[in-house]
Amino acid sequence: MRTIKAALVAAIGIVAFLSCLLPGSAEENRRVALTVTIDGAIGPASASYVKEALIKAAERRAEIVILQLNTPGGLNSSMREIIADVLGSSIPVVGYVAPAGAHAASAGTYILYATHIAAMAPGTNIGAATPVQIGGPLPGLPSGTPDKDSKDKKDEPKDAMTAKVTNDAVAFIRSLAELRGRNADWAEKAVRDAATLSANAALQAHAIDLVARDAAELLRQIDGRVVEVAGGATQRLATQNAVIEAVDPGWASRFLAVITDPNVAFILLLVGICGLIIEFMSPGAVAPGVVGTICLLIGLYALNLLPINYAGLGLMLVGIALLGIEAFNPTVVIGLGGVVAFVLGAIMLVRVEAPGYRLSWSVIAVVAAMLTGFVLVVLGALRRARRGPPRVGAQAMRGLAAEVLDWSEGHVFTHGERWQARGADSFKPGDRVEVANIVDLTLVVRRLNAAREVNPDD
Repeated sequence: MRTIKAALVAAIGIVAFLSCLLPGSAEENRRVALTVTIDGAIGPASASYVKEALIKAAERRAEIVILQLNTPGGLNSSMREIIADVLGSSIPVVGYVAPAGAHAASAGTYILYATHIAAMAPGTNIGAATPVQIGGPLPGLPSGTPDKDSKDKKDEPKDAMTAKVTNDAVAFIRSLAELRGRNADWAEKAVRDAATLSANAALQAHAIDLVARDAAELLRQIDGRVVEVAGGATQRLATQNAVIEAVDPGWASRFLAVITDPNVAFILLLVGICGLIIEFMSPGAVAPGVVGTICLLIGLYALNLLPINYAGLGLMLVGIALLGIEAFNPTVVIGLGGVVAFVLGAIMLVRVEAPGYRLSWSVIAVVAAMLTGFVLVVLGALRRARRGPPRVGAQAMRGLAAEVLDWSEGHVFTHGERWQARGADSFKPGDRVEVANIVDLTLVVRRLNAAREVNPDD
């Protein structure tokens, strides 16, 4: 019996060991291709998403990472973060513009050029990589004095800043093209002239490496290719039977995607400051202060990740401060000045016109209307206060009803307080009297007439 029991225990142990070992071995032997999808403007959330995916790919020892692009462009800082992560990745990254109808414009073109293998689906396009002008003139305003030779100079940079930005972008994309062995001349043309190419044209121009209808065909075409990863090491791809798995963005990337929308950051900042103003006006309310502090900190954190104009942010803060002063000391003029400063600051806040990172005019208009309404409410309250009866001082005391506490020393109770009083008549404790005047903190009282006795609060 002891021998049988020992044999059973040993068998159970072996089965448990094999059940733990076999799945792990199968997992290690299975080739995985992780898919990261960027669908929309490129910003801090996209950069965080790609970084997380590449770290996960390295931990899982994935065969490749497919970076699927469908983007109109985005922020230069986030684009460079993504490219730095791709260039430093030990896992090959395949850039894939898909599905049909997608495009990789502006920042998307730079990222595609940085990937180890560049591919496109039929019906897609790339290009238009000209840097968006920073700090340009307001729409509808003339940019300068017309030049009679302007037609001949249309290809020249408009100013030194534009030339610097354009030349830096050209050098950057040419370096990526030379690193990956792609068409550097067309890349420069995409930056200087906003040139674009369809999928087949890009393949013929050697701007990309292949055209694939879907991810499965992409894996078949790149199988056996040799790529150079970070550190100069070469790797032969074995993607024939690789399993495609999508990498979903983590909570941090999703959170960034929400708060780094300039409109959301703008509203968070406004809600935060208004909450603090309400808390200062009504100390002890707690909720406005807590909510306002949280929203203000999140809004400032989001603005720190965006390319903002600090002069615009300063004007917004000045406008809010003036509106706060208006709430405590109504003058209307200060309030209107606050609205003007706030609107001008909001217009100047975001200093780039990157796709997906523009402050909505409708949001600015709604907020401006709300602030103007606040000023009008304050104006109405001020007008009613000036036209109404006095509420403080000697004038406010005249006509108030009072109750005699004792007349031997002359004390009455009115307005929630005990007052020294005198009068020509004699009264008994409990009598209702009326305040006729106030002299040196002493009330002069008189007897209520019959009408006042019936309703002493009139």
